[in-house]
Amino acid sequence: MCGIFGVYNYYGDAGEFRQRALDLSKRIRHRGPDWSGCVVSGNNIMCHERLAIVGIDTGAQPLTNEDETIVLTVNGEIYNHKQLEKQLKTPTQFKTHSDCEVILHMYQEIGTDVCAKLDGMFSWALLDTRTAESRLVIARDPIGITTLYVGRVSAHPETVFFSSELKSLNDECDIIEEFPPGHFFDSKTGEFERYFKPTWWDAERVPTAAVDYRQLRESLTAAVRKRLMAEVPYGVLLSGGLDSSLISSIAVREAARISAAAQSDTEDIDTRGARYFPRMHSFSVGLPNAPDLIAARKVAKFLKTAHHEYTYTVQEGLDTIADVIYHLETYDVTTVRASTPMYLMSRKIKSAGVKMVLSGEGSDEVFGGYLYFHYAPSAPEFHTETVNRVKNLHTSDCLRANKSTMAWGLEARVPFLDKEFLEVAMNVRPEDKL
Repeated sequence: MCGIFGVYNYYGDAGEFRQRALDLSKRIRHRGPDWSGCVVSGNNIMCHERLAIVGIDTGAQPLTNEDETIVLTVNGEIYNHKQLEKQLKTPTQFKTHSDCEVILHMYQEIGTDVCAKLDGMFSWALLDTRTAESRLVIARDPIGITTLYVGRVSAHPETVFFSSELKSLNDECDIIEEFPPGHFFDSKTGEFERYFKPTWWDAERVPTAAVDYRQLRESLTAAVRKRLMAEVPYGVLLSGGLDSSLISSIAVREAARISAAAQSDTEDIDTRGARYFPRMHSFSVGLPNAPDLIAARKVAKFLKTAHHEYTYTVQEGLDTIADVIYHLETYDVTTVRASTPMYLMSRKIKSAGVKMVLSGEGSDEVFGGYLYFHYAPSAPEFHTETVNRVKNLHTSDCLRANKSTMAWGLEARVPFLDKEFLEVAMNVRPEDKL
């Protein structure tokens, strides 16, 4: 993941505003410390702060088409980029090895329909200047794993600002809102439109299908496998609990299978990560002698990962709260509390040279794992609560996982929130989850 910032239809001189835009984009450079890019086109500015994980040699952004009439800036990972490249009807010469460039070419062929075809976590903005009136399209991933905000100036409602974090907007905009997950914004209409329409979205529709354990297992395995896409060292966050242990176990097994198998150009997923770095690293954090550390140690030993255990003191936790709040951009007590150890651990992980980790966020919401779920009055109400919790993850666990890790330029990927896995897991009758 990276950091994106931009302004569409700027009300002043965009050339003069360029340096100010660079300064505002710099506020989120912790998200992408590897490179910075800026494109000014007419009265529009597109900025990018890059965390290089895929296409590290050629993937600098913003990306452009051949005649530079389309400009794209992306924060995220597109796991099915190889499949989408094969679906292009027009022979296309890609400029980079980035997994994100396919968005630009798919947009040229099918417009905003590209949003629903993407399998990944993403926030992106695309500027199309091929017509007299330029067009801006912004999109956010289905669940809101990545963070994204839009801002406006009430005196100039025609202008649209966007950024991965609030801190780039608050000095320029007097109206700021979170970009809704699973939607795209189109300047042609000035409206947000939902593109993510899974079968489970209606919380009042209670599924009746019994759990298919094989289908559940295979869909989660596929979700983990596709997230091993990387060209940099990576690992897993391991607390010793069921969710992180399961993700770690699958990741270790799939990485070993990929690295042992002969490489094939016909594979639909990008397997470079497991081939470049077959040995899995695991990371845990806690106060000295914390139960989580002890449990994680046991799991790591069983899985034979290269395990890294970090501890911190209560005072160190207290000392970092101000920084945590600055990066989270929220005072929510639960979010700040849960983010503090993750923030501290992310700093240690990045110092070890690791840029990407798999994490277990989302499992408790999908399967009703929190303690209070045991007190659900009925199975239908249990299911309704799981749907509502998944829908609102962008306000809590996704926000925490994204901002507390990206504060140090570390990317967290969450297999439990894979859209194909959710289609399976959220359609299991609630009786099988109770």
